[in-house]
Amino acid sequence: MENKSLRPLALTFFASGIWDTVAGILYLFVIGTGRLIDEPHTHSFYSVFLASFFFCFAYLQFLSAFNIKRYAFNVGCLIIGRSFYVIQLYAYMIFVNNFPSTFWFTGIIDGLFTILYIVFAIRGGLGICDLFLPKMESKN
Repeated sequence: MENKSLRPLALTFFASGIWDTVAGILYLFVIGTGRLIDEPHTHSFYSVFLASFFFCFAYLQFLSAFNIKRYAFNVGCLIIGRSFYVIQLYAYMIFVNNFPSTFWFTGIIDGLFTILYIVFAIRGGLGICDLFLPKMESKN
């Protein structure tokens, strides 16, 4: 197999970690009932709860980006997670009456990251198994 560069994937993964850090900060301080953005209504407990997940995802992405080939499985996990979020968000905005369109732009950004993960993983020589099945190291 020809050695292809995974640098674009690593940089994209790092950038999406920055995006998740921004989301964590927004959920921690800006999003939630009685805050700057309270539509859809979200109790402040859930805002802080979501922020903790965003910070965990960001940390995972930052550290994985430094050895992206070894941690390609994390890219696959975020492909699944971001895809689910984008589909769910737009399904609610389209099919649920009076569901606010406040976060439409996040669907675009997360969708773009998902597409870039897939494109850069394939161009970097990673396969489906690399992204969705963790590699087992032999202990011999």
